[in-house]
Amino acid sequence: MSEPAAGAGTGAGADPDRPGGRGPRRPRAAGPTPGAGPGVIPDERHRPLTPAERRRYHRNILVPQVGAAGQERIRAARVLVVGAGGLGSSAALHLAAAGVGRLGIVDPDAVETSNLQRQILHRTADVGRAKTDSARETLTALNPDVEVLALPLRLTGANAPQVLRGWDVVVDGTDNFPTRYLLGDACALLGVPLVHGAVLRTHGQVAVFDAARGPCYRCLHPDPPSPGRAPSCAEVGVLGVLPGIIGSMQAAEALKLVIGGARPLIGRVLVLDVWGGAVTELPVRKNPACPTCGARPGPDPADRTD
Repeated sequence: MSEPAAGAGTGAGADPDRPGGRGPRRPRAAGPTPGAGPGVIPDERHRPLTPAERRRYHRNILVPQVGAAGQERIRAARVLVVGAGGLGSSAALHLAAAGVGRLGIVDPDAVETSNLQRQILHRTADVGRAKTDSARETLTALNPDVEVLALPLRLTGANAPQVLRGWDVVVDGTDNFPTRYLLGDACALLGVPLVHGAVLRTHGQVAVFDAARGPCYRCLHPDPPSPGRAPSCAEVGVLGVLPGIIGSMQAAEALKLVIGGARPLIGRVLVLDVWGGAVTELPVRKNPACPTCGARPGPDPADRTD
């Protein structure tokens, strides 16, 4: 879609570094969003944007809900993406483009030809390379100001607390239930918001699990499905564009958590039927008896067997 004509001249929306441009009008302050929460970035990590950063992120800064202060929070953010597949590819690209200061990528796998239909971080020439190496190269080329940390490892109960500790937001780009439960449990116990995403065939879903403000992943799914009840994309397929859509929505949720003032998908699951063109919102309530985030939480993630 092309830029509107009004943004191409010297009035509202003109670039400050464009020849003849007078710079943008001051954005009007956005009104309060019902159910909005604070950002997750502490004030002491903010610093003023440089002129080059203001030019690069000019369109973000013009959005009243973001502004320069929001872009400073994005630049100070530390976001971990677990999985450099279809969901993680889209989420990581958008987070890097937005200017997230530190972006971690966790994935133990190598790029395969069958990945290229949906995993847009990787190219044909990357087949056989570690996904984290391919991801770091692509993301750094997109935005060299972002610190990309490649973690070519498999998340386990033993290493999850160490890997996840210190991040402001974790984005779940995994494709299997054991890792989803591990992420959900560990993030809840560490107090790190988790942006969930899942896709299968032509359906996808997005949610935010933050045990400090709402339910965790086990409140939605108390127990893993029995074997054979939950087929994978490798078994039944996924429409290639769908992970891109859901991953982009996960990036948006991560940015909302970072910036603050928005209404994240906490206590809500957004379900997309891309083939039918329908979106459904399902409520999720915190379970007081949840073994992870309830009144009497269960064992440490390192002790989980599911």
